[in-house]
Amino acid sequence: MASIALDAGIKVGNVAIKVEHLSKYYDLGVIGSGTLRKDLQSWFWKRRGREDPNSRIGAENSGADGFWALKDIDFEIQQGERVGIVGKNGAGKSTLLKMISQISAPTKGNIYIKGKVASLLEVGTGFNQELTGRENIYMNGAILGMKKREIDRKMDEIIDFSGIEKHIDTPVKRYSSGMYVRLAFAVAAHLDSDILITDEVLAVGDAEFQRKALGKMTELSTGEGRTVLFVSHNMSAVEMLCNKGFLMDHGKLASRGEIHEITEKYLQSYRASYRQDIAVVRDEAVRRGNGAVDFTDISFSKDAYGADEDIVIDFSLKTSKSFQGLYMSLDVKNPRREFISSLRYCLEPGIVPEGFSASYRITISGGTLLPGNYPLYFWLGDEMSLSGPAMNYCVLDEYTPDLVITAEEGAAVPAALFRLQGRLEKV
Repeated sequence: MASIALDAGIKVGNVAIKVEHLSKYYDLGVIGSGTLRKDLQSWFWKRRGREDPNSRIGAENSGADGFWALKDIDFEIQQGERVGIVGKNGAGKSTLLKMISQISAPTKGNIYIKGKVASLLEVGTGFNQELTGRENIYMNGAILGMKKREIDRKMDEIIDFSGIEKHIDTPVKRYSSGMYVRLAFAVAAHLDSDILITDEVLAVGDAEFQRKALGKMTELSTGEGRTVLFVSHNMSAVEMLCNKGFLMDHGKLASRGEIHEITEKYLQSYRASYRQDIAVVRDEAVRRGNGAVDFTDISFSKDAYGADEDIVIDFSLKTSKSFQGLYMSLDVKNPRREFISSLRYCLEPGIVPEGFSASYRITISGGTLLPGNYPLYFWLGDEMSLSGPAMNYCVLDEYTPDLVITAEEGAAVPAALFRLQGRLEKV
């Protein structure tokens, strides 16, 4: 049995959300046809062991395989808590929020919710594309059970917060993604609800709007006692807003606790996976690019470096077509995955032939980075990609190991972080 119950099942204390043995299973290859007639037709033929006439996905997987997006999750969230839900892509974060938002039904388990839920999950969810911004505000308020006069009282505040008053009477299908998210968040935050749920969509907005949105969610929680669930890969934003945290991993709730403890565990899991996954830079599945040029290997001379030591990184590459000029960029980020500095080199200035392969070494001068862990971003590209749309390129980001700088006792610690210096040589 599986269920989602509103204002039921929560008997004690100030619990806003209670989840018991929650699981969600997806069949790979199984999709709805869009019409009842075709769904019944598919069911009829499958019952007789025949091929589904409406299948749009490879028959070898249709209905045969599946995976647990969530598996046996239990937790309680108290009223007024601000919970950050973190984890790698595919960990089950969005699936969990969709079920709490009653967009998706659980396969097993129960969800008890006390109060009204307003959610902002994916760009496009919850708005009618043909209606204007103003009409969508009324529609969302009606869904939450508000009367027109109640929405009227909130209207000016919602429009002012969104910052799109000039376009409020334009159909939302004409909005940019940034305008859409501004209005969607303003609606979710200002209409009467007890639980506010937001997914990664806030990343669409600019930095000013993100600060404004985080401030509003903090105000709603601390001032009005509203419960907030927040999913983001931006650990700075998570720590700024939330006081509690959940760490999701492969569909399970791996850890819960104070937000700083959870974000540190999340970053530690990333650092561990970088070390384990160094060999997969050879795997086509973990890179972005058009295949014209690829990294074939990346390695560090050590697992960790002292603050005053030179950092040596070796990498190899190959090409599968000819193009003009081959360049490489190494970007250094902070543990929050925010850009700090970069090194850029011309590897081959002329025509690079098809089948070209070579190995290089970058040496970053000691004393230019503070102790810490630094995710790295490796980029290869042709000359055209430097100033225009990327044509022939390859990117490795989350699949490479952190650069680890340690603070050794008695060693000199650099006073600045932005003096990144290095040299390149062919080996």
